[in-house]
Formats: sequence, structure tokens, C-alpha cells
Amino acid sequence: MNLRHLYTAAILLSASVAITACSGSKTVKINPDDPGILYMGRILTTDSTAPTFTYPGTTAMLNFEGSGIAMAASPGSGQFMVEIDDYEPFKINFTDNDSIINLVDTLSTGPHSLRVAYAIEGYEKHPEFRGFEISGPGAKILPAPERPKLRLEFIGNSITCGYGTEADSAQVHFSYDTENNTLGYAYLTARALNADFNIVARSGIGMYRSYGGPREGTPEQRMPGEYDYTLLYNRDHFWDHRSFRPDIICINLGTNDMSLDNYDINLFEEAYRKFLVHLTMLQPQAKIVLLTGPMLHGKQLEDVKEVLDRLADKNERIYRFDMSEQTGELGYGADYHPSKAQAAKNAAELTSFLRTLKH
Repeated sequence: MNLRHLYTAAILLSASVAITACSGSKTVKINPDDPGILYMGRILTTDSTAPTFTYPGTTAMLNFEGSGIAMAASPGSGQFMVEIDDYEPFKINFTDNDSIINLVDTLSTGPHSLRVAYAIEGYEKHPEFRGFEISGPGAKILPAPERPKLRLEFIGNSITCGYGTEADSAQVHFSYDTENNTLGYAYLTARALNADFNIVARSGIGMYRSYGGPREGTPEQRMPGEYDYTLLYNRDHFWDHRSFRPDIICINLGTNDMSLDNYDINLFEEAYRKFLVHLTMLQPQAKIVLLTGPMLHGKQLEDVKEVLDRLADKNERIYRFDMSEQTGELGYGADYHPSKAQAAKNAAELTSFLRTLKH
């Protein structure tokens, strides 16, 4: 059964309330700070604001009883992927005119599960979770899902974000309509391993030089300058690294550092080494995996591999893994980024490797 075809993704709350009222059922509002909601990802929570976030893959999960459920978010938050029970996932979009979207209203009696994940990297959209509304006979929230024991963190660029995974051709250019983090290798790997996870990623970002930047680097726009903050491109809120202690950290950076063949490999290695020192100080318990991604080829790939091999050499907590290069056999996503099939292949490869590190 396909929920995309069964349910209208933008029914006004007033209509939903009217329907439930006529049937003698009720509507229960669930505040975003309700303990029955399990969140994953870097989220800013304060007494005066709703849970705010910028990174793709940020997730909210809950269990409930009732025939329907609606989600509230700040207008203009953008696209989310929704999973209800075992139905096919579907995408919703909070435009500037949407503050609440009805997700489903025809569920059977009994317990149900909901998982909502941010599909895009909408740092300029300032998305907020603003709670849920459960409707129907016996409507109520149930105890929160159990938080997974395994904790993963993914640090990366557009490949980690899921850039263009819904596009059907390399000739398609970037838009939020074709970006879907839940089809990217990082999200798929976390799901396959049933992990609690954080994704810290931005398209175009690098370790010392972001896409198209000068050979000497882009010190104001690179991952080491953003990593210690909760929200991307917002220096007002430091991230509390004690709040999330990953067992494994996967880093996939270097593709943008090598972009347009205008790079200094020594500057890349120096920046990477400093970042690893910083990471190991912050998260001494974590195993760190240095990845190469599918968009690197030829000399650029060999240069990055040599650097990462040196960085991992003789360090028992740092590991190396190379994802398969994309060849076009599995198609391309937007702007020659990994297709959905390529991302799934890379996720399967990485999942198998991470299983060997879990113990």
C-alpha cells in the first residue's frame, strides 16, 4: 500500500478537527518537548524556542494510538520524509503557507509508529519541530521508542547530504526537490545498523578548501570551522559534544578540497590532521573512519588516499575505508552526484565494514 497515493499531504487542521469532531473522536496536541518524542541529530532546544535544526537527517520519532496524526513545523521549513508503520515512506513540504500538515487519517485501531526525517540541508530555512496532533478514537501518545545503543556520526559534504539522489539524470541541477538525505549512504547506513546518529554535512564544504575556492583554501567556509556549533553558519550556539558520544565517526571530506584540480595536497593534509586531533580530544571513546567517496577519481583520488593512509597509520582508533567509485553504470543524480542506486551500494559497503568495528 502506498501512503503517497492514499493521503493528501496538506489538509488544513480545521478540516481535520471538523472530521474528528463529527465522528465523536478527539484531537490531542503533543508539544515538541513531550518525553514521548525521540529526537536524533543536532537540535537546539531553549526555553523560548521550539527544537531548531539545520542538518539533514535530523529525526523525530514517536509511538501513538489514534486514526490520524498531523505534524507541526515552522512555515517554510521545507521537505521531510515520513514513515508510518510499515507503509512506503513519502515526502511532505512545509511551504511558507504551511504550519501543520495532516499525515494520515485512516489508520486502524491499535498502536502505530511515526518517524519523520529532514530530507534537505535547509540551513537558511531555520526549520523547527513544533509538535504533533493525534486524532481519532483513543488518541494518545505512547511511551517513546527506545533509543538505539549504537551511536554514529557522519561528517561530510553533498554526498553525505543526499544531494540530487531523487534526480534521474546528471543534467538535472540542484534543487531541494531532488535532495533526499534518507536515500543517501549515511542515513541508509545508520538505518541498516539501527543506530542513533548525527549528520554534520553541507554541500560544497571541504576540510581546508570548499568547492571552487582558491588554492590556498577557504578558512571561513570549511568543516573544521563549523563543527563545534549546533547550527550551520550560526556562531551563536556551541554544540555540547558531551550530549552525543558517538561510538564511530565517519568522515567523508576531500572531494571539494580537490575540486577543479586546484588544490594543495599538503594544506589538505595539515588541516585534516589538526581536525583529527580536535576530534580525538572531544570524543576519545570514538573510532574514526576516514572515507573516500564515489565522486573522486584518478590522481585526485590517489592523492587523497595517500593522505588518509598516512593519517590512519599506527593509530589504533583511526580506520580507513574507500567506497566504490561511481562509473555511471548505476546512473547519476543531479550534477553527477551519486544516484539513489549508487548511494545504496555505498551504504551496503560501509554497513558491512562498520559491523566489523562495533565490538
